[in-house]
Amino acid sequence: MADKWRDQTVLIVDDEPANIDLLVSALKEQYLVKAATRGEKALDIVRTGAPPDIILLDVMMPGMDGYEVCRLLKEDFTTRHIPIVFVTARIGTEDEIRGFGLGAVDYITKPISPPVVQARVRAQLALHDQNRVLERKVMERTAQLQETRLQIIQRLGRAAEYKDNETGLHVIRMSLYSKILGRSVGMSDHQAELLLNAAPMHDIGKIGIPDSILQKPGKLTSAEWEIMRTHCRIGADILGETGGSELLEMARVVALTHHEKWDGSGYPQGLAGEAIPRVGRIVAIADVFDALTSVRPYKRAWTVEESIEQLRRDSGTHFDPTLVPRFLDLLPEILSIRDRYAEAEVGTLRRGGRSGVVAESLSNKGKSPGISTRH
Repeated sequence: MADKWRDQTVLIVDDEPANIDLLVSALKEQYLVKAATRGEKALDIVRTGAPPDIILLDVMMPGMDGYEVCRLLKEDFTTRHIPIVFVTARIGTEDEIRGFGLGAVDYITKPISPPVVQARVRAQLALHDQNRVLERKVMERTAQLQETRLQIIQRLGRAAEYKDNETGLHVIRMSLYSKILGRSVGMSDHQAELLLNAAPMHDIGKIGIPDSILQKPGKLTSAEWEIMRTHCRIGADILGETGGSELLEMARVVALTHHEKWDGSGYPQGLAGEAIPRVGRIVAIADVFDALTSVRPYKRAWTVEESIEQLRRDSGTHFDPTLVPRFLDLLPEILSIRDRYAEAEVGTLRRGGRSGVVAESLSNKGKSPGISTRH
């Protein structure tokens, strides 16, 4: 049994070292075990490394309690699939209702019984695997319906492209970049596939931007930039209430947040750091990199080296500093996608237009010589 489960990881979160020791002792023979004594540290472990297969989470902890940790993980598209089991002495009916309402799958009461812990963890991991198999079967059986929905999404994305100078190949490339970056930070196959199909909707709001601004060949005025920046909210409004559709929900989040910046200087909400949904942070990097390395009517394509250097310069200001190195680690695969979906020739690009992402992602400080940022 130990060999069967040894490649799975359990994250234990508890502020009492003695409790961690007991849980580690109960599970170390069957699983790879990680531990954190604070909720904030647990989030850091989940978000920056290979995500665990299951989390055993204490409720009562100083600072961020277990409920808040659970809420944040379940709100994030990239971590919501991880099963969470509360391990706590606080086991009243109201506590259970609250925990299950936040997305936890089980409760284990303290003081713990090692055989019970082992059985519960084994059962939840097996159930999680079964759910993934079932999820795949459901997707296969509803493939025709899914294909119809995807075609609608893709056509809406193309409508936005006709308003701007970007080509369909740009949308394909940045969507594939987003998918593999999402997988590298622990998104499930299902969630990564959703991101692949949601990412093309990132600029759908440009449908609502006047052509006189969107296709202006010169520098935009301050007033015009204010109008340009409304495309994020317009996109979210176009997608509107999602009716429970995971795809449309993710597309709406991406459309609204892909211009937020890590340091809080982005728009439309001025979100900063982890407050920006990670799918928005992922798409921002994918979109900018492809825009930088692509020809536009008003700029040459940046070299890969120049583009990498710009991502590094903007890491921690524009971009999530944990995602940039992940993206760069994936560079061989990124460049393979870029070559596979390369533009046939510059002449196929539509005239006029502006890439808002290029103009907004680069600063005069640190820009490569001879390359217009179109501010």
